[in-house]
Amino acid sequence: MASRPGSGRRPLSLRVRITLATTAIAAVALVAGAVVFGVVLRASLFDAVAVSAQTYAADLAARGDASLAGSLAELDDDDDRFVQLQNDDGAVVAASDNAEGAPAVAEDDADDHLIVNVDGDDYLVVSEDTDDGVVVVGQSVDDAAEALATVTTQLAVAVPLVVLLMAVTTWIVVARALRPVERMRREVAAVTSSRLDRRIAEPGTHDEIGRLASTMNEMLDRLDASQTAQRRFISDASHELRSPLASLRQFAEVARAHPDRVDATDLSDAILDEGARLERLVDGMLALARADERALVSGATPVDLDDIVLSEVRRLRSSGGVRIDASAVGAARVSGDPALVAGLVRNLVDNAARHAESELRVELVESGAGVLFAVDDDGQGVPADQRERIFDRFVRLDDARAREAGGSGLGLAIAREIAHAHGGTVTAHSSPLGGARFEVRLPATSESA
Repeated sequence: MASRPGSGRRPLSLRVRITLATTAIAAVALVAGAVVFGVVLRASLFDAVAVSAQTYAADLAARGDASLAGSLAELDDDDDRFVQLQNDDGAVVAASDNAEGAPAVAEDDADDHLIVNVDGDDYLVVSEDTDDGVVVVGQSVDDAAEALATVTTQLAVAVPLVVLLMAVTTWIVVARALRPVERMRREVAAVTSSRLDRRIAEPGTHDEIGRLASTMNEMLDRLDASQTAQRRFISDASHELRSPLASLRQFAEVARAHPDRVDATDLSDAILDEGARLERLVDGMLALARADERALVSGATPVDLDDIVLSEVRRLRSSGGVRIDASAVGAARVSGDPALVAGLVRNLVDNAARHAESELRVELVESGAGVLFAVDDDGQGVPADQRERIFDRFVRLDDARAREAGGSGLGLAIAREIAHAHGGTVTAHSSPLGGARFEVRLPATSESA
């Protein structure tokens, strides 16, 4: 099988990339700085030479042409300077000993600080006007050139050393900075699905590394909680499914072993009851799975919530058992999935009917941008410390009573998921009737009822 292009190349580590980038930037900056410094230094040194030559030329011009022409050959000039006296036509009429035979330097060139070579030496040339001609002075630039060469040599040695020092320092600093990251990587690599309880040791700082460790621990907390909830859900679901299946199996075995003791009516009633129970469990688990995938609400339409509530009230009244007060039900409209909203209402009123002693009250009020739907019962209520727990999946405060009444422990969990999917909330409180009160708050639709 052909390998992918470039698959054999190992990517550079972050440490190497940072070191290379820092070293390259430092090298470019230092080289550019050295070049600029050399240019500025050269200009400064040559300007100093020019000032010295200009001062000497002005001093000679002040002596007068006649005196200068007669005594120029006797001037005590050393090799660092030469002098020419030119007439108005630019011809050399007199020169210092070290400039004998040298060509005349044009006045315009001298004004530009021309560098000329005389007998193998470089001179910076300046001029000064006199009454009958021009005094041209050439000042040696050997000292300036030597100083510039010395500085250039030092920079040529210092810049690579500084770049190397920068590279080594960056390599060490980055290694120290990334050491906690590598340690965290090893710790995270050791975390498996069976060891989600492990956590990363936080450095105790408030920098990026500390925040990264804290964030990763929070992520592990969420994964651990999610896995724990998933395992509990699977365990509870298996337990709940086992009961109706065991009941069906028991009825079937008894009917086969003792056909005279179990008639067809009893067997069909048992199958229908347990089948309905299984159907409710499966529907509930599917609804919760869709809620976990954020796919519970597929579309939103205006829903007349009062029609749904009154329909559920009529259903409960027809079944008898408890007295229902629906006098506080007013007109209200929400936006959502009609089937899901109906399921939310049914789960809450069925839950209240199962736990009520004799009375149940339903309330529906629309005020401003919100809708309040509440169900009260006169049952035993919900202890304050259990009012959040009852919305967990497969939670029943009275397991035996709930099973006898057909409860699976999923109704309130589904109700809360439906409310959340519609931008609302479900909360439990104590009821004025003495039992429990469940309040649903949903945003009202912008359309008028």
